[in-house]
Amino acid sequence: MCHDDGAGYALKARKDTLDDWLAWQLSLHDKSIELGLERVAAVATGLEIDSIASNVITVAGTNGKGSTVACYENWLHKAGFSVASYTSPHLLRYNERIKLNTQCVSDDEICEAFGAVDMARGEVTLTYFEFGTLAALWLINRHQPDYAILEVGLGGRLDAVNIIDADMVHLTSIAIDHQSWLGNTREQIGYEKAGVLRAGILVVCNDPQLPNSVLDELSRLECHYLQYQRDFDLQETHQQGVYEWQGNEFKCRVRPPLPGVYQLQNIAGVIAGLSLLFPLQHLGEGVVGERFSGTRLPGRFQCLDTEFVFDTYIDVGHNRDAAKALAKNLVQVKRASGKIIVLLGMLEDKENNYFVAELDDIVDEWWLLSLDCDRGLDADILAERIGSRFSIEMKFSNSDLALGHALSSLSNQDIIMVTGSFATVEIFLQAISKVHPIQI
Repeated sequence: MCHDDGAGYALKARKDTLDDWLAWQLSLHDKSIELGLERVAAVATGLEIDSIASNVITVAGTNGKGSTVACYENWLHKAGFSVASYTSPHLLRYNERIKLNTQCVSDDEICEAFGAVDMARGEVTLTYFEFGTLAALWLINRHQPDYAILEVGLGGRLDAVNIIDADMVHLTSIAIDHQSWLGNTREQIGYEKAGVLRAGILVVCNDPQLPNSVLDELSRLECHYLQYQRDFDLQETHQQGVYEWQGNEFKCRVRPPLPGVYQLQNIAGVIAGLSLLFPLQHLGEGVVGERFSGTRLPGRFQCLDTEFVFDTYIDVGHNRDAAKALAKNLVQVKRASGKIIVLLGMLEDKENNYFVAELDDIVDEWWLLSLDCDRGLDADILAERIGSRFSIEMKFSNSDLALGHALSSLSNQDIIMVTGSFATVEIFLQAISKVHPIQI
């Protein structure tokens, strides 16, 4: 339940519970996505959100943002700093989006923040994402941590997170995604991502082939930046699972805490970012790598701990580059006598056929899942979009039916990979939770 702390925020509150607040927010604005900063900035002024932390790290890019935030967050927390983070979307609970010192904030804290935003907005309408972003910034501002790590939701230049000036920007890889809002080329998309840059700040560019649009902005703003495979890299060692990071006058060994081949590039970029913030050579090689241990981020090539005879993996990837990385991961885990089944659910604004094409060589059976959510595709429509060149074995109207079929038909040599969207993973996890409790 939401409680009035005496500040008057409950006077205008529409709802009492977090679920009620979230349901109401979906109807507040006539569009689910509307890029632009004018409305958000006006409400932020009323909330007196300005300097939310001693240091702000903004993470933008296409793939790897969530993993990057998690690695920074865990390392800085272990180093003794107070840390807040904001990410989106969530897997099972909205609270996952806002963390203080690696712990999700409570329902009551989010409700209080929603009340504050509602009071400050007057007659301004906000999208679901904008409302949540302002609430997260309000909470972080109240705690004034040493570090706030903010993940950009979509693009950068016109994303609600960009009302906050970053002290350091971390740009992950830049790929084709969200074309309806960001453009159809890496140059156009790169320009939107680079919109979070500020004059003279520190920047990590974790893409070895930066679009000229990003390079032009880095030059124009005179940013000091490090680029993957130009200024730093990560190499295998003779010790299994251990890699050596090499940068300017410093090297260290690290065991990437998150699974998947793409995480090597992600962790390399985070160490580069930390090298801009701290004299890492004074800490010693062992200390730098050890502070990443214990980093967790559900839904990134994650093998679930279930009682099923088959292995169940989940991955929230939803664009072409994510599918390429996923294919490499699946090659490493496939058993000679078993099948790989992909349960795929996707949104209408994604390149569905390209996603499938990148995975098809390693996949034995395609199962399609209808998504009953904003922009979600029905399994029949998804099948039409994929086209006849790919063989579709099964289509399911809901995740309970998909799980039931898996339980009755798969063997102990088989792997089911659930992917294509955060929503796909979320509803499949909900189906599993009906069978037995699961920790993610």
